[in-house]
Amino acid sequence: MITYPSVTSCLTVTVRLRDGALVGAHASLFQVPGELRSDEILAALKHLVGNRPVTGVQVKGAVGAWHPSYFVKAIESYGEEEQPPYPARPNPEGLADAVSQGLELPRPLVTVEDVPDGDQIAN
Repeated sequence: MITYPSVTSCLTVTVRLRDGALVGAHASLFQVPGELRSDEILAALKHLVGNRPVTGVQVKGAVGAWHPSYFVKAIESYGEEEQPPYPARPNPEGLADAVSQGLELPRPLVTVEDVPDGDQIAN
């Protein structure tokens, strides 16, 4: 079981392994001091999963607040002269595609769900 506390403008990414284990990340829109940026999350998850067989990936949280590109270039990595993209509407398919590509896993394994603010539990 993984508990993701205080998911508000964040997304959680939970990788389910064939042996029943879970590997997860709490992706914040803006970098939390001492934690990874949103564009570093998927590479870290991929490393932790390694070559273990994956049965599914669940992405949950504030879907409407996230542009799929935030997994490639974090909001805070844009310069002062640059305008980061902002989502015009929720894009669950785009998020699923970005997570699938970032984890190098087949797209059908990834599901995306918009959930209300609060703690999330993956089990």
